[in-house]
Amino acid sequence: MLLAIDIGNTNVTIGIFDGNKIRATCRLSTHVSQMPDEYAVFILSLLRHRGIDTENIKEGAISCVVPPLLTTFNELFKKYFDITPLNVGPGVKTGIRIRMDNPREVGSDRIANAAGAHSLYKGPVIVVALGTATAFDTVSKEGDYLGGAVAPGIAIAAEALYTRTAALPRVELVRPKKAIGTNTVAAMQSGIIFGYAGLIDGIVTRIQKELGEKATVVATGGYASVIAREAKVIDKVNPDLTLIGIRVIHDINRE
Repeated sequence: MLLAIDIGNTNVTIGIFDGNKIRATCRLSTHVSQMPDEYAVFILSLLRHRGIDTENIKEGAISCVVPPLLTTFNELFKKYFDITPLNVGPGVKTGIRIRMDNPREVGSDRIANAAGAHSLYKGPVIVVALGTATAFDTVSKEGDYLGGAVAPGIAIAAEALYTRTAALPRVELVRPKKAIGTNTVAAMQSGIIFGYAGLIDGIVTRIQKELGEKATVVATGGYASVIAREAKVIDKVNPDLTLIGIRVIHDINRE
C-alpha cells in the first residue's frame, strides 16, 4: 500500500492507496510547529480506524508547499514506517512537461493536480483548485503544463472582510438563498459564493478561448463542492485529485 500526503498551507490531506484504489482519506490542520510524533498519532489512528495494518504500508509519497514540514514528514515516514518517501519536486519524473518560464516556480501540488487530471481525463484539462488560493492549471492533451492563474482563496477573501472592516462578521461559506441579500450575512455570502462562481466562469472562459478547444474543467480542493454548484463551466468535481496525482507520479518513478 501507498501512503500519499499532500501538505498544503491550510490542510494536510492523507490518502491510503491499495493499487489505484483509495482505501481511506482524511484532512488535518497544517501546523508548522507540530512534531512528527504528533502527526503520526493522527495517521496511525486513521489506519487503525480503517482496519489497515501499518505493516502493509510499503511505500510513501509527499507533495509539500510548506518547506519546514517536508523534513517533519520525511522523519515521520522513516520513524514509523521505515520508508524513504518520494518527494514530488524538481528532478522527479511527473509525466507532465512544464512549459512555464521558470518550471521551478510551479508548486508540487499544482504539478500533482496536472498529473492526476491528465491521467484521468486525457484531453485538454483545466483544473480549478479551490483551497488556500484559487488556482487554475491548464494541461494540454499532449500532457504539457501550460500555466494558469492564481487568485486569493475563498476563505482568505471572507476572512479579509472580517478582519479589515469594523462591522462585518465572520460568515459560514454556504450558498445564500438569493443574490440580493436582505441582511449582512446573506449579502456577504452572496458576494463571496456567487462572486467566486463568476470569477471561475470568467477566467475559465478566457483560458478556453486561448486554448482554442474545449477542455474538461475539474474542480478540486476544500471548497470545490460549494462552488461547483454555482459555476457554469465546471464539468467534474474530484476532491481526491491531488492525492491521485501524487500516486500517479509515485508510480511513474517506481517503474
